[in-house]
Amino acid sequence: MQHAKFLLSGFFFGVLIVKSEALTWFRIQEMFRFQSLHMFGIFGSAVLVGTVTVQLIRRYQLKTFDGVPIEITPKPLYWRAQTIGGLLFGFGWVLTGLCVAPIYALLGTGHPAALLIFFGALTGVFTYGVLKKRLPH
Repeated sequence: MQHAKFLLSGFFFGVLIVKSEALTWFRIQEMFRFQSLHMFGIFGSAVLVGTVTVQLIRRYQLKTFDGVPIEITPKPLYWRAQTIGGLLFGFGWVLTGLCVAPIYALLGTGHPAALLIFFGALTGVFTYGVLKKRLPH
């Protein structure tokens, strides 16, 4: 029962994705063809909310539900690795029309085709785990 807040927030996020049409193949293709600002508006609002949230956490030194201070530490940039990873992610996104979160939302709405994409994503995660020691980090 202590994890109900995470289940509820995931459910809310799934409803948000479905209602905003962020999981429709049409909207994704529209974005990649620069035919509509719909998805860019969603991403822009997410960046804005994230930026404001991080600033509030830093300014008011907020803590987790367990009372532990939230520490936001800067992470180094690995241009080569992040560029390759971003390109692979982007190619998968273009080919399937989905990134990670909408896969779960589509599974939740009963779209069986999302199972194929879900197992493809799991295969990618497994492959990364196997190759991790040989990749630039």
